[in-house]
Amino acid sequence: MIPQDFIQQVLDRTDIVALVERYVPLKKAGANYQARCPFHNEKSPSFSVSPTKQFYHCFGCGAHGTAITFLMEHAGYSFIDAIKELASQVGMQVPDDGKRVAPEEESRRDKLYACMDVAARHYRQALKTHESAIAYLKQRGLTGESAARFALGVANDEWQPLAGVFADYQDPLLVETGLVISNEGKRYDRFRDRVMFPIRNERGQVIAFGGRIMNKGEPKYLNSPETPLFHKGRELYGLYEHRRAIQGEDRVLVVEGYMDVVMLDQHGVDNAVATLGTAITSDQAARLLRLANEVVFAFDGDNAGRKAAWRALENSLPQARDGKLLSFLFLPDGEDPDSFVRAQGADAFKKLCNQAMPLSDFLFSELTAQTDLASQEGKVRLATLAQPYIAKLTQAPLLTRALRQRLDLLTGLGPPRQTSDRSHGTGKPRQYSNSAQGQGRGTVQASSWRIILQALLDDLTRANRLTDLPEAQGQEAEAVQALVSLLREHPEMSASDIVEHFSGRPEQALLASARAESMNWDDNYDIEADFQGALGAVMAVASRAAVKEFSGRKPSELSDLEKANLLASLKPRKPS
Repeated sequence: MIPQDFIQQVLDRTDIVALVERYVPLKKAGANYQARCPFHNEKSPSFSVSPTKQFYHCFGCGAHGTAITFLMEHAGYSFIDAIKELASQVGMQVPDDGKRVAPEEESRRDKLYACMDVAARHYRQALKTHESAIAYLKQRGLTGESAARFALGVANDEWQPLAGVFADYQDPLLVETGLVISNEGKRYDRFRDRVMFPIRNERGQVIAFGGRIMNKGEPKYLNSPETPLFHKGRELYGLYEHRRAIQGEDRVLVVEGYMDVVMLDQHGVDNAVATLGTAITSDQAARLLRLANEVVFAFDGDNAGRKAAWRALENSLPQARDGKLLSFLFLPDGEDPDSFVRAQGADAFKKLCNQAMPLSDFLFSELTAQTDLASQEGKVRLATLAQPYIAKLTQAPLLTRALRQRLDLLTGLGPPRQTSDRSHGTGKPRQYSNSAQGQGRGTVQASSWRIILQALLDDLTRANRLTDLPEAQGQEAEAVQALVSLLREHPEMSASDIVEHFSGRPEQALLASARAESMNWDDNYDIEADFQGALGAVMAVASRAAVKEFSGRKPSELSDLEKANLLASLKPRKPS
């Protein structure tokens, strides 16, 4: 594990403007730099890079992050590789965290990649003279150009064809990559008599294979096992080939089969990816939503297809975000994307995608089919069924509100309507918009906790003044509390380091978006005044709660601590 203080030092020494400019031409725009966003297709620049905050943000698609995030999302680096790349650029050596690694172990990963590359070249070469494999692909309608684009190959129907490729067939690396199986002293190739689909990471390196049987037999598809290079819950087939097209169209199509991806591409639909033999995972959904604002899941229209779509919905809900569209396409009976695009063409398929069912419609259509809304019991059952799914929408508060309103209309069981948003119990919120002056395309409610969060990220020393911060429920309140706790332990951290520190945790999205919003403040905006006002609001809410808690009890029934808390809540709080 790379120490957090080392990551901080790397980010401190990195010039994010210089880094981004290696990939995207930037122009000076006030205190920041602007460009057309590299993460989606746009005509006017909405991508902003801040040299003072060492942060980037796109006001069009919402992409944001640090230098590490940029290398991961734009250049396809892993987290570790991104840190190593930045460290090398600033002349730093990544520490081994006190663990000495043997020289041969340091290059193990490179050796694993080399093994996969040798195997991929062998499979591609074997396809050139394999008559039955060529006939099979032609029968499926595949062209030689498509086979070359996706580097397809074939594994011969023999036990050890790779023995003639690798100098040492007994090399344990061949087992570690999943190319060879070792069983009771016997070794043989994992893939035999199959068309081979190399699975590549975002840097184009082969990390696994999917083998499709050409004749009758099971399983129809055989994938590489989990290896140090390959984690099927994170990777997607076709993402390397289609990343730029996905960003350009701002839409990604998720299908079930490798051949679906290849044939859609051949017919002009070049924004499709496939999961690797399982339902889409939460990690995969998050990865796709960072690339595009719309994700369309395409499934067969039979029962199996609807079950697969439901699993995709369940796993995608935690990653759904306001402004992003998740939708579901069900093909006609007996059709899959491969057969449909060959028979009907790309335009007809794209038209189907445009008519895909939004997540909300699919959710309620499936749940209402399990209930009888003509009875009160059926309405209660619908509310009971829907609540756990709506609760998973932790990163989409507006969509959550819309679904709850729809559920209220269907069941008539909702609470009385509120005239203001006090979802976190934060007191009266202020108004803000895309600019600090509240100008632009309408205003939205900023909770007091969010204002505090923004103020902390603007000046981390404000955490020292929050000695009596009240406990509160809600994502934003909990993010503030986690941030204050972290800063008390690590006062040396910067805002960029903090966002990376929470990587993979629920707080990261809130921290990143709150920090990104601050990039659009103008020079006259008084964040300190808003900070004081928001702090006063949350303290007032806490005071009212304390008074309410103790007001129904006699003084003699209160402990000394409870009396002290009550007296403290009644005292007016002076600004810090």
